[in-house]
Amino acid sequence: MKPDKDLIIIGGGAAGLSAAQYGARANLNTLLIEETALGGQALLIEGLENYPGFPEPISGFELAQRFEQQARNFGAEFLTASVKRVQKEGELFKVETSAGVLTSYAVLIATGAKHRMLGVPGEKELAGKGVSYCATCDGPFFKNQKMLVVGGGDAACDEAMFLAKLSDKIIHIHRRDRFRAQKAL
Repeated sequence: MKPDKDLIIIGGGAAGLSAAQYGARANLNTLLIEETALGGQALLIEGLENYPGFPEPISGFELAQRFEQQARNFGAEFLTASVKRVQKEGELFKVETSAGVLTSYAVLIATGAKHRMLGVPGEKELAGKGVSYCATCDGPFFKNQKMLVVGGGDAACDEAMFLAKLSDKIIHIHRRDRFRAQKAL
């Protein structure tokens, strides 16, 4: 039985987009499946200053668009859907998605990272109504208002710096005595 695709990639972050580019460039009939926007965590970066080949800062959004275009130029295809199940059946993989069932010789899982929820009362109920996990996406809605950032790693510090351009009322909470973020941040 001939599969629908040679390679199915699950996840549209930097690793998934890179795999799509390489797969398609190697003449594999390649499909990347992502349930949300392509780019993954890169979409949260306002200005990436240390990526090889880009002497000027580039936004994560623009970088993700370039990754996608490069993969498309080589023939990769994209599907917006959620993956429900992956199962090996003989020589093929069966991938059940919200858009239907597909088969392939190989499946590459590049689902990446997701934001951490704090687990505080009201967090789920207020998501999208003041609680956000993307300062670049939602920060402008709260311009000149008091905002709170939780965390001490690169992502939290990067988000706090972005928000500081929108308001002088930024509170940054971290549970340790010092941040874990790179000193460059």
